[in-house]
Amino acid sequence: MIIRKMFKFENAHIVRGCSSVKCRSSLHGHSYKVELLFESNFLDNGQMVYDFGLMKRNMKDLVESFDHAVTLWSGDDAEYIHDMKKHSQRWVEIPLSPSAEQFSRIIFVMIDKLLQLTSTRNGEKEVNLHSVIVHETATGYAQCFKGDAYNENMGKIKLENIYFSPAVQADFNDEKLFEKLKSNERFINPQSV
Repeated sequence: MIIRKMFKFENAHIVRGCSSVKCRSSLHGHSYKVELLFESNFLDNGQMVYDFGLMKRNMKDLVESFDHAVTLWSGDDAEYIHDMKKHSQRWVEIPLSPSAEQFSRIIFVMIDKLLQLTSTRNGEKEVNLHSVIVHETATGYAQCFKGDAYNENMGKIKLENIYFSPAVQADFNDEKLFEKLKSNERFINPQSV
């Protein structure tokens, strides 16, 4: 069975090297919709694959870290990166150009890692991240599966090469969330009552 949870964020970026002159040369933004799809052949004690309420915690913080932020490619012009960080409290620096495709891959890697490090306590079994869909516009989206997320032909994603501004981290329910994720600390879901 597959379940889906949708999140939204507003983000600004430049996608260097793309065909569209507007997109590769001008800072612009989108109203993104992100779908996280999970799968399992089992249901938990509440007869669910994975409680949607649990997704409103760390998963939501990771996806919505891009909200009202500018996403910067670490390979972009150093002066541009410096100026964007200087003039925006909320920024995310990533090792790949911030296309919908790369957003879907990065979000997949973060959520997949979080899921692997989470100890469940309500009978969840064999819950896997099936895919991540990032809608950049009303008519265009990118869907990432596990094989895409870890495909080095599309660029290597290492969590230690992703940087969130202090303002973004301050909005996490746990300001150390991303540091814990990078250092493989365990996360424990609450027990059902």
